[in-house]
Amino acid sequence: MENQNSGQSSHQSGDDLKSLEAEIREALTNGTHVKETVHRLTLKAMNAKNIDLESLQRIVNAVLQGVHDGAMQQLQHATNQAQAAKSQVTEAVAGLDTALAGFAQASKLAVEEAAGQAKKFSDKELTRTRSDLEGLENLFLDTLHQTATSAQGVLSDILHDLSRHAKNNGTAVGSQLKETLATFAQQVASVGHAQLESGATLAHATADIIGKIASGVLSGINDQSKK
Repeated sequence: MENQNSGQSSHQSGDDLKSLEAEIREALTNGTHVKETVHRLTLKAMNAKNIDLESLQRIVNAVLQGVHDGAMQQLQHATNQAQAAKSQVTEAVAGLDTALAGFAQASKLAVEEAAGQAKKFSDKELTRTRSDLEGLENLFLDTLHQTATSAQGVLSDILHDLSRHAKNNGTAVGSQLKETLATFAQQVASVGHAQLESGATLAHATADIIGKIASGVLSGINDQSKK
């Protein structure tokens, strides 16, 4: 899943996304450590040299399609699997939510590290990335709602419940974005008289931090998931 290995741009290949979908589906089918597995796989998919909102949209779509298919497999086996499927879908969605929050956290840390070294990323990249981040929670909520709408039966009910709960009670990514966007606003507004433009790009710095979070070198987002 790691695009840096193939030197590709921000756009994940179809094979990468199909692989992600299959791994998520398998995680639901196995039913163990679902939240942690979805969180890890999603961060792994985000660990690219360059990633934008379009790339994130594809990743979120692939994750939720895998969640949908894995849950459907469970529900088809026996009607008494409904409660187990609900628990695992809830965990999977929470894992995706915290992975997106991890992406927002990594962006914030990258900007803070540069500022700590009296450097800053280009205003163009900061502005573009801030714009992408501003749409990240809505991307998550909209895709979750679309998945619920396209699903059928019990799974549709489960996903609609999660979608409503997320909108009404907030998300981990939404909570993290408040801090991240405040940091970006400060950096964009900085006069820069004491700062030199960083040689690295924000996307590379963010990807590096995401890799550290995914591998456990850095702790990720605190568990803000909804039960």
